Amino acid sequence: MVKFRGVSNLSLDAKGRIVLPARYREGLPEICQNQLVITIDTDQPCLLIYPLPAWELIEEKIEALPSFNPTTRRIQRLLIGHATEVEVDGAGRMLLSNPLREYARLGKKVVLIGQGKKFELWDEQLWGERMQDWLAEAGSEEMPAALSELTL
Repeated sequence: MVKFRGVSNLSLDAKGRIVLPARYREGLPEICQNQLVITIDTDQPCLLIYPLPAWELIEEKIEALPSFNPTTRRIQRLLIGHATEVEVDGAGRMLLSNPLREYARLGKKVVLIGQGKKFELWDEQLWGERMQDWLAEAGSEEMPAALSELTL
């Protein structure tokens, strides 16, 4: 199983494309035939990028939730409604639609963050601001029990 790790500073071209770093492109054909799904993060102004098979599992779980619950319905509308299939081309480029770029407030400079089974894509300036906020908050919030047992 390919794991996506690390932070990469990238540029968004005039057509709204980014070029995935080579270290990520190498594993994509075997896990998803270069097919990805991009959707929004419902908590932060960033995009979530999944290999198609991983997204399909998540989508099934979201669709199975009871749609009569307002919170569940909101999540279904946002995550599934914004889910966009993209193909990484031979040059490693991936096109981001206008609505996705606008939601995440993406400028020319973006940051791709590996999150294991998925990526997050952030505007570079916004990522820097959020990261500083999270670092400042570290230690001020209650830690979940599972994290307190983790040894690094």
